[in-house]
Amino acid sequence: MSHVAVRHLDTSAADFEAEFRRVQHWSAETDHAIEQRVAEILDDVRERGDAAVLDYTARFDGLQAESMAALELTRDELKAAFDAITPAQRDALQAATARVRSYHERQLQASGLSWSYRDEDGTLLGQKVTPLDRVGIYVPGGKAAYPSSVLMNAIPATVAGVGEIIMVVPTPKGEKNALVLAAAYVAGVHRAFTIGGAQAVGALAYGTATVPRVDKITGPGNAYVASAKRRVFGQVGIDMIAGPSEILVLADGSTPPDWVAMDLFSQAEHDELAQSILLCPDADYIARVQTEIDRLIDAMPRRDVIRASLEGRGALIRTRSMEEACEISNRIAPEHLEVSSAEPHRWEPLLRHAGAIFLGAYTSESLGDYCAGPNHVLPTSGTARFSSPLGVYDFQKRSSLIEVSEQGAQTLGLIAAELAYGEGLQAHAQAAEFRLNR
Repeated sequence: MSHVAVRHLDTSAADFEAEFRRVQHWSAETDHAIEQRVAEILDDVRERGDAAVLDYTARFDGLQAESMAALELTRDELKAAFDAITPAQRDALQAATARVRSYHERQLQASGLSWSYRDEDGTLLGQKVTPLDRVGIYVPGGKAAYPSSVLMNAIPATVAGVGEIIMVVPTPKGEKNALVLAAAYVAGVHRAFTIGGAQAVGALAYGTATVPRVDKITGPGNAYVASAKRRVFGQVGIDMIAGPSEILVLADGSTPPDWVAMDLFSQAEHDELAQSILLCPDADYIARVQTEIDRLIDAMPRRDVIRASLEGRGALIRTRSMEEACEISNRIAPEHLEVSSAEPHRWEPLLRHAGAIFLGAYTSESLGDYCAGPNHVLPTSGTARFSSPLGVYDFQKRSSLIEVSEQGAQTLGLIAAELAYGEGLQAHAQAAEFRLNR
């Protein structure tokens, strides 16, 4: 049995704060060479459109095509992929789709509707909620294929009422993942192109002769994709700039330790920079989790990535109490937070910052990734302090409604004119005064 050298910290130790800061540290700085290359690619796509996208697709994905039409997936191709996957895969896709759609439909009812009211003088005030016209969803391809990302990005867009959803997915050397295409079919993607990287982001942001310009781009990608999304923000909306995946397990010692070890693995296997942390007041339980980590690691196909992640950025932290564990969790503001406790609802009110909170021993984070219903696109790197999961609201915009009655103009006009004169904006003041009944 091999040993995984995960950091063991104790909040009562004198050097805890310094060690904890080392665990938390992660630089989101993108390599300068990547930034420069992305800028060149985006400028080229803006200038040459389809021709540039074809050149970069050939260079980076090894996928030669005479025209962009050859890189567009038809609805019939998506259906053929759906028909070709196994019955079990079809059933799983459709079950996940139903749950994710149901959750986001409830989200729409709760927060996504227009409203208005009239005050005492007859003035109407309100808010008009309308969907975006067109969005682009980026789905990673190549070594990793994520049909779940298709569902999580496309379904809330369709529930919000987005008019057209454009999917881009790289297919290096033309290798298409049937599950990804089938997910696009099930989720209601309107058009799909087998392009990726910064060039795909540029095509969506600026538009080409073939790829329509979108209003917003969502979905994860590598450093080039993240850099491109950052650069086109303002031309289009974006969901977020995501960092490495994270899980924090808040444990009281009542969950089988091998379950917790595997939950830590579930994020560590994503990436060497992914972060898995356990907070627990029971030192004996932490030791048992470490034993299970050592026992289970060698059987994992992605054991090298898991080991690098746990040894580089992971931590098993003993706390003085569950209350202190909740305080530290709020400082971390993790992407995924498991409350692996016999009394999860006792601790949930103390937890203020997390992308998603998984309550109870049976609620593994992986269920949320695929089929529980809530969105798996979550804020990372502590941004859960001020950011939310991807949702219906990300595919809508709000317009204020104002209809001032004649009576209301008499009161509001005096207030507005007084403030406008105070700001030295005479035209503003007189526009309000012209409506006053002299």
